[in-house]
Amino acid sequence: MTQYVFIILFTAFVTLALSWGVWQLSLKFKLYPGIRERDVHKTPTPRLGGIAMFLGVLAAFGVSAVNPFFDIVWADSGPVLAILGATLIIVIVGVVDDLYDLDWMIKLGMQFLAAGIIALFGVQIFSLPIGGLTIGSSWASITLTIFAIVLVMNAVNFIDGLDGLVAGVCLIANGVFFVYSYLLVRETGSSTFFNLASLLAAVLIGVCLGFLPMNWNPAKLFMGDAGALMLGLLMATSAIAVTGQLDPAILDPDVLGRSQLLGAFIPILLPVAVVLLPLLDFGMAVLRRMSAGKSPFSPDRKHLHHRMLDLGHSSRSAVLIFYAWTAIVAFAFLLMFMPAPAWLEWVRPSYLIGIVYGVIGIAACLVLTVTPPARARASAGAQTPAETAASEASAPGPTTLTTPAPAKETP
Repeated sequence: MTQYVFIILFTAFVTLALSWGVWQLSLKFKLYPGIRERDVHKTPTPRLGGIAMFLGVLAAFGVSAVNPFFDIVWADSGPVLAILGATLIIVIVGVVDDLYDLDWMIKLGMQFLAAGIIALFGVQIFSLPIGGLTIGSSWASITLTIFAIVLVMNAVNFIDGLDGLVAGVCLIANGVFFVYSYLLVRETGSSTFFNLASLLAAVLIGVCLGFLPMNWNPAKLFMGDAGALMLGLLMATSAIAVTGQLDPAILDPDVLGRSQLLGAFIPILLPVAVVLLPLLDFGMAVLRRMSAGKSPFSPDRKHLHHRMLDLGHSSRSAVLIFYAWTAIVAFAFLLMFMPAPAWLEWVRPSYLIGIVYGVIGIAACLVLTVTPPARARASAGAQTPAETAASEASAPGPTTLTTPAPAKETP
């Protein structure tokens, strides 16, 4: 565990330092677009934080390569290099899109290319923890892996609309997933706690932890498409590395975990749970746009975070509520897998602890979501967030503004 803590702290420090450098360079060379109608920030803000985050990832893997504790990860360097190569492609595409607004079909095509590299040379979904199901066809495995990675990439990218939202949600999600992958290795009888899935989760924790101070409201730097797509790519890869490659024979619900009902299903439920909020927003956006005859990647101002603002929440309170939703759902499933503490051993079956925690937490989150603070409601009554954003977009900016970029989705 000490080695993972070191990786997290090292990655966080490097990412924070590089984020500050990217911010300074972006301001110096005016590398930021103008305000778009659906944006909720008030001043033009650089969107190249994904570059700093990617360099933080590279630094972390560089350190792990010379750390003997991670020799098992680098024993076969092919998958690691494939993952880093695919990440580089996504970051380049994201940076170009943040600066020049790529067509959505080009972006999607490059996402499939990056996911294909990981599926062919990195990791694949070989089995699903559903009744010991094994994927018999290699092409079916590759196809399922590619679509899973692309789905999570876009789901994470779609919620990148408020200061600190994606960084915080991914920090919580990867924190929970790291604990899960660490415990799963113990449950399956592995001889070492060091593996690719846990390393990826630890690196992502460090990246998000280091970037969040620059991204917290009011944000100095945005991660842009480059950062959000990178987080989604690596989160999906981490989940596949531990879940999609488990031997179905070990997924005995009477042995794995502490839940005789859910033990064998947790490996697939938890990865979904940690990205449930992004997946929900992504699904709603696609259905909404396609039902209106539009491209699923066309921009609008109807994401979940926009709706939170329209309810009267401030940007910070909306972000904190999203954090709460992520933590409640992810921890509920984790508690179903973890052993009960000594003072709760009397609870039978033990997975009821997670269920009770989830029900109470979800109820509390619902109350917080639908009842914004009175002061926020009064402010919203005077001027809705949509009106505020529109007035800010039409207001004259400082003389240092660059020519506003065409409206685009920062999914």
